[in-house]
Amino acid sequence: INPDGSLGSCSACHTRHRFSSAQARQPETCGKCHLGPDHPQKEIYEESKHGIAYRAHVDEMNLKSKKWVAGVHYSAAPTCSTCHMSATQNQEITHDVGERISWTLRPAISVKLNMVRTDNKKEYDLPEGTALPKVGDEFRGGKVTEILTWDKRRKNMQDVCTACHTSRTVAGHYKQFDDVVELYNEKFAKPIAAAMKELQEKGYITAAPFDEKIEWTWWEIWHHEGRRARHGAAMSGPDYTWWHGIYDVAQHTYFKWIPEMREAVRKKDGNEQYADQILEKYFKPIEGHDWFFNGISKEAIEKVRQGYEERYGK
Repeated sequence: INPDGSLGSCSACHTRHRFSSAQARQPETCGKCHLGPDHPQKEIYEESKHGIAYRAHVDEMNLKSKKWVAGVHYSAAPTCSTCHMSATQNQEITHDVGERISWTLRPAISVKLNMVRTDNKKEYDLPEGTALPKVGDEFRGGKVTEILTWDKRRKNMQDVCTACHTSRTVAGHYKQFDDVVELYNEKFAKPIAAAMKELQEKGYITAAPFDEKIEWTWWEIWHHEGRRARHGAAMSGPDYTWWHGIYDVAQHTYFKWIPEMREAVRKKDGNEQYADQILEKYFKPIEGHDWFFNGISKEAIEKVRQGYEERYGK
């Protein structure tokens, strides 16, 4: 909310002089902010089939059209504004770019978000499971005017998808997306976050942020690699999902975070047994970490070998 009561910063996307809708519809406009090691949405878009189709058929995008409804005025490809802002046959234009987002992919652990809007022009994201007010209730200095559950937000985004895709394709995308987020959450983020909390509570690391190497490593796991994995899955960018994402999350968990956790324990009191207890408590119950404790079984190795043979031959 600006000092004069107006909402937003129009010139962030509709740059001065021409105030062009066509320019605001270009993915490069969003890339002014949404790129780089921790949130490479522009790069992910460019590697995705959507970005490839856009670049190949940009002359079919009808970017200067006054109305710009997906599946009606263009169908060559979506841009960032297509999915997050533009009208569909069932929805009006929105300038709230987060309105159709059901997962938050920014924090250390992703959660699904419900949105509460109030009559004083404010909105609040409340994690799934949090008690929601009702329309008309007083809430944080305003009166509730609308509630968008995470499921409703997802349906709004899926409505954009179905302008060009079948419902089966859309469901398949969200299955893959959810699975990647849950893999990241359950296998890596939650156990590391719980371990970091215990290490701090028991004095093995300080309460001050970023004064120890292990804190920087954890921050990069979730803030850089984990975000890349989750954003890659959200936007159909396979290289960012896996090689710039989950691969780095795993590599840094096993070969940076765990050794640094052992060193933090050793530095304080030499209690190697406690470091083992941390791993036993938070990592061992998770099936995906079994290889770390018990090695890779002969059966697993044979399965991998057969997979290679089927793909590449003997």
